Amino acid sequence: MSSELIHRNQTRDQSENQIEDSPSSPRLENSHPKTRNMLNRAPFLFIGIAIATLFFHYLPSRSTLPQNLNLDDSSLIETDLALPTRRVLLEERQERRQRVPLSVGLKSKKNKRVLVTGGAGFVGSHLVDRLIERGDNVIVIDNYFTGRKENVIHHIGNPNFELIRHDVVEPILLEVDQIYHLACPASPVHYKFNPTNVVGTLNMLGLAKRVGARFLLTSTSEVYGDPLQHPQAETYWGNVNPIGVRSCYDEGKRVAETLAMDYHRGAGIEVRIARIFNTYGPRMCLDDGRVVSNFVAQALRKDPLTVYGDGKQTRSFQYVSDLVEGLMRLMEGEHVGPFNLGNPGEFTMLELAQVVQETIDPNAKIEFRPNTEDDPHKRKPDISKAKELLGWQPSVSLRQGLPLMVSDFRLRLFGDSKINGDKGASAE
Repeated sequence: MSSELIHRNQTRDQSENQIEDSPSSPRLENSHPKTRNMLNRAPFLFIGIAIATLFFHYLPSRSTLPQNLNLDDSSLIETDLALPTRRVLLEERQERRQRVPLSVGLKSKKNKRVLVTGGAGFVGSHLVDRLIERGDNVIVIDNYFTGRKENVIHHIGNPNFELIRHDVVEPILLEVDQIYHLACPASPVHYKFNPTNVVGTLNMLGLAKRVGARFLLTSTSEVYGDPLQHPQAETYWGNVNPIGVRSCYDEGKRVAETLAMDYHRGAGIEVRIARIFNTYGPRMCLDDGRVVSNFVAQALRKDPLTVYGDGKQTRSFQYVSDLVEGLMRLMEGEHVGPFNLGNPGEFTMLELAQVVQETIDPNAKIEFRPNTEDDPHKRKPDISKAKELLGWQPSVSLRQGLPLMVSDFRLRLFGDSKINGDKGASAE
């Protein structure tokens, strides 16, 4: 019995061993699936690695690409190779943005598109007349703080003229080739009431940078302050009170010159700087506090001519047409400046009053008053630089130009263009 039981157990163990070793057994099929999958995929993995190695080994680098390769070709495969090329092209486009040729074609033509800020003012309107006469396309922006629409109304309807009411302290987008920046209150009465000119200059320089325009800044002889050098040359740095009642204008123009030169050096803007000395002529404001307009208006109204201080302070007076000629030569020339633009003929305030008496009323009285704060004692331009580099010098004397201004003032005050003793009224 026992031997039979042992035999049965041995027989069962052999049968189980045979089942485990059988190739058709389901247990064997499920015992190593991961191993069998890896073995099946291994050839494809090695083939992929080999292809990638050959691709990167034999593909030419960016430095060996042919020069005439079209990088914008849609057949280019989007690979890491294209990324450095795109970055280089982007950097080149950013560099070109520094001078955007918005007015393409205009610079190649004889007529330019010119922006005149403050173009409805005294000097600006005379400049506009010359530019229109030359055939340029002129855009005038003015807020009419000191300018008048009447100064340029005779150009309304001209297809080459455009007038925009705008304050330069706010940015504006235009397409121009040249910018004459004249917008700024220039008389003590006006700049003490509205003491700002730096923001407008900054905005116009920004416009010049965006469109690649040439920029002319009309600075002033006031940058010399109460000068310790006489006459004043462009190399003189000035003697200015930075906290005085006139400093908003004096220092404001000095800052404007600084900004212009920084844009010229840092951004490559074509800049021109003119330092304007006392200018007179038709279309001046009647009561702007400047000495020539004061004397003329007072003499026409039969008021005393008010002389401040002892009357020995000196000034130089240029007629507006001479100034406009100098500004245009500076803009069209190749020299940055600054350039003194003024008449070196020097007059004391008493001498000026006497010329006004001779021109308008020999019986006009002179009244002395206390001098104003920070009033310069002497002012006379050294124009050697303008003579040499611009070929410019004034041609209208005070006794020639003053009667022309008197005629304009009389017409605006009384509606009468005829005056007694209008000597030299045809000279210009």
